[in-house]
Amino acid sequence: MAAQNNAPLPDGLEIAGYRIVKKIASGGFSIVYLAYDEDGNAVAIKEYLPSSLALRQPGELVPTISPENLPTFRIGLKCFFEEGRALARIAHPNVVSVVNFFRANETVYMVMAYESGRSLQDHILRRRDKGERPLVSERFIRKMFSHVMNGLREVHANKLLHLDLKPANIYLRVDGTPILLDFGAARQTLKTDMPKLYPMYTPGFAPPELYVKNGNLGPWTDIYSIGASMFACMVGAPPQAADQRKMNDKMDGHFRKLEGIYSSELIQVIRWCLMIDPLERPQSVFALQKALREPVAPAPESGDLLDNVSRKLRGFFGGIGRRMHHATTTIQEDFH
Repeated sequence: MAAQNNAPLPDGLEIAGYRIVKKIASGGFSIVYLAYDEDGNAVAIKEYLPSSLALRQPGELVPTISPENLPTFRIGLKCFFEEGRALARIAHPNVVSVVNFFRANETVYMVMAYESGRSLQDHILRRRDKGERPLVSERFIRKMFSHVMNGLREVHANKLLHLDLKPANIYLRVDGTPILLDFGAARQTLKTDMPKLYPMYTPGFAPPELYVKNGNLGPWTDIYSIGASMFACMVGAPPQAADQRKMNDKMDGHFRKLEGIYSSELIQVIRWCLMIDPLERPQSVFALQKALREPVAPAPESGDLLDNVSRKLRGFFGGIGRRMHHATTTIQEDFH
């Protein structure tokens, strides 16, 4: 995955009514800053700045883009802007809240509500480092992903796909309720238009159709990534990458090691999500939620979150076209 080689905006910079406090994350596609609005509210601002297309030196605000990269840069900028506008129409407690977007420094910025907490990836890795067994309880997996899927159903109902679901992009508030972050469709659009760019997916969490140009994308694409994220909660690492599975699938052995730790019903649901053939997976989030709605016998662990989460949210599942390109962007983090 390409690193972000560009200099971030300087701390203290005033831009479009916001004051930059510091850079909080970065990846090959964008930089994210903590900032304050004019009323003193904390926000997260995501700057579109693909490092393979644009270069910004320390002390500069406007990136330099070579003439041959300019058309692709503008395609991605347009997608980033449109996806921010689409996400701003979604008001759901389990989907990141986009409150504004603006143009400056010859690029685009997306302003999101800032909330305290940590990513699901951080939660998993902290428990893994402590040697917790099981790594994450079945109760936690079922309850937390129930809320994740409520948010994802709302996304799909708005004719959007996430395309980069993974524990690093599921954020847990202080009370444990999850938020979907960092949508990936603008990166996927750039991949379609400019195949020479760095990979636009996260190995292990991406289904086979994201590895190829013009893959058949739909709700089943995000569902593979949901299954991969649940698997990561169990073992502390992503599943075998989809391209490797096509040559020598080793997932059966990994699933057998989970028997006796997690219920056979939950393991079977994850197997279903991780089918290589998109047609063999659940075709909607609603179908997956029905399969996951099984009684949970184990008591919650003391380290688990979500003990005080409200009852499951109701959502209407809308029809989705076979091809969808809108969602949002950012940082690609793998397990180490």
